[in-house]
Amino acid sequence: MRKEDLKGKRVTVFGLGVNEGGVGTVEFLEHSGVRDIVVTDMKRRERLLPSLNRLSRYGNITYVLGQHRPEDFSRTDLVVKNPAIPWTNEYVRLAESKGIPVEMDSGIFFENCENPIIGVTGTKGKTTTSSMIAHVFRESGRGVVPVGIGCAPVLSALGRIRAKDTVVFELSSWRLSALRRLKRSPNIAVFTNFFPDHLDHYRSMSEYLSDKKALYEFQKKGDIRIVDMTLGFADDQNVLSEYVPFSAAGGPLERGAFFSGDEAVIVRGGERTVLFRKSDLRIHGDHVLAAALPAASAAFVSGIPSEKIAAALRTFRGLPHRLELVAEHRGITFYDDSAATVPEAAVSALRSFDRPAIIIAGGSDKRLDFGPLAEEILRKAKGAVFFEGPGTERLLREIRSRLPEPEKDRRFETVSDMGKAVELAYRSAEPGDIVLLSPGAASFSLFQNEFDRGEQFQDAVRNGIMKNKR
Repeated sequence: MRKEDLKGKRVTVFGLGVNEGGVGTVEFLEHSGVRDIVVTDMKRRERLLPSLNRLSRYGNITYVLGQHRPEDFSRTDLVVKNPAIPWTNEYVRLAESKGIPVEMDSGIFFENCENPIIGVTGTKGKTTTSSMIAHVFRESGRGVVPVGIGCAPVLSALGRIRAKDTVVFELSSWRLSALRRLKRSPNIAVFTNFFPDHLDHYRSMSEYLSDKKALYEFQKKGDIRIVDMTLGFADDQNVLSEYVPFSAAGGPLERGAFFSGDEAVIVRGGERTVLFRKSDLRIHGDHVLAAALPAASAAFVSGIPSEKIAAALRTFRGLPHRLELVAEHRGITFYDDSAATVPEAAVSALRSFDRPAIIIAGGSDKRLDFGPLAEEILRKAKGAVFFEGPGTERLLREIRSRLPEPEKDRRFETVSDMGKAVELAYRSAEPGDIVLLSPGAASFSLFQNEFDRGEQFQDAVRNGIMKNKR
């Protein structure tokens, strides 16, 4: 749907939400000259107040909250759905049965953006990788517009793009599903990794992967795909773009990017170039190296010289809620890794430290395998506190199944609020220990999202633990 086609139309926004994406969609529609907007969301007004307050200056919006009305999907010109709402939803199907188009912010963006787009996906690491790419572009003096990174809105970014800018777009599998329908892929595709996730949304891993592959499957000749070489499916002769594999585990490779000792190297067209050195990075950990290699590769194939890439990475300070150092109090260090929403991410976090750690973990259930996390907690964690939730129940079953028979009935601390979790973890810690929030699970029910979970952790540390006289 082109922007000029929206003028005078009636549009239903299906799912406003509490993050910025829904607000950005409504603002884009307003600026496009849409006649009437219906915003419908199952959440009630009090839950949506931050979003509603931001839209209060617009007078042509009808809000339908706490319910969905069939007429808002059968008597409209367009439905723009929230990315988390599946295409199989009954109201999506109702609209399509009436011949009414259903779009998503990512699809509308791609249809209205003429600039080069670097798209980044992966089960984990896509936010860090996207942010690193945007940072390198900015520090190198290249115009860049970040889109959809973290909670950043998508459609409102269209108005900020200048003629020579490059777009760096973080793409979830849900947003990629819209591109699959349009048969569109970004000019440069960066695929960081692939683990089981969102199996509460998808019927199978193959269905989840199918949406992810839309990142590069519709690329044209002259486009480039930068993909973790362990994901062998990306070396597809039917895809027209140039394949640039990368391996954070090491090399050498005949082509692509890899680490050789301290050096991050890329081989392209038979020429070997050092992109940066591990020692250039101000923040450390396997997750940082795994993000920096494809990020630097994307910048390099975009024409940024390697010396500028290395200089930019020296000034990258990391992101909130990703192994973020919060505070040190009485010799105990607190780290916020709330963005670890899958078990593999929490395993990686535990492996990042060589000091004893008390982990705060668990939460909702996305039908993921908690076995590896259970093993790592038993092997590496000095102690653990768990959030109540169906995911935690499965994680504890995995832990107990690995305990010796006399310990099968061991009691584990489970809590329903962050303050209590931090307090219990702190009580069991000693000077030199780490208290690590790395849930390995989604945050639904106890927290609005992983960002709210991380903010509550930081607040509990700074305004709870650090003000305690102990």
